[in-house]
Amino acid sequence: MPPHIYIDADACPVKPEAYRVAKRYGLRVTLVAGGWMRIPNEPNVSLEVVDQGFDSADDWIVAHATRNDIVITADIPLAARCLERGAYVIGPTGRPFTESNIGDAIATRTLLADMRGAGLDSGGPAPFDPRDRSRFLQALDEAVHTLRRTQS
Repeated sequence: MPPHIYIDADACPVKPEAYRVAKRYGLRVTLVAGGWMRIPNEPNVSLEVVDQGFDSADDWIVAHATRNDIVITADIPLAARCLERGAYVIGPTGRPFTESNIGDAIATRTLLADMRGAGLDSGGPAPFDPRDRSRFLQALDEAVHTLRRTQS
């Protein structure tokens, strides 16, 4: 069965790129969001609107993503939960989350949260730029190829 792409969609800047890759490979895409949003009128693209509750979208994705699916998210705790389910996880900047780097990502997230809690300004994330979009496209393409090889 081909990979299914799940997108943590509320703040995802690379939805059009994901649609393009999915169309090229004939993959299904499900966007999961807390409210309605416009999606392409394509048979392989669907929108799942979940309750606005805390982690509702995350919980829905974790309940549906399985081994050999692809999850696109910048949410590090969601990435960790999806990795536990065997999904391939990619951030919008093209950074794959893996078993070997998720611990560092969680530690960094915790440190930055502690710094903000102490009143220190960490400066926030760098602005999203065209290189991030390009890295994302490359990472998603590689993920599809990797998953197809492992299924063969």
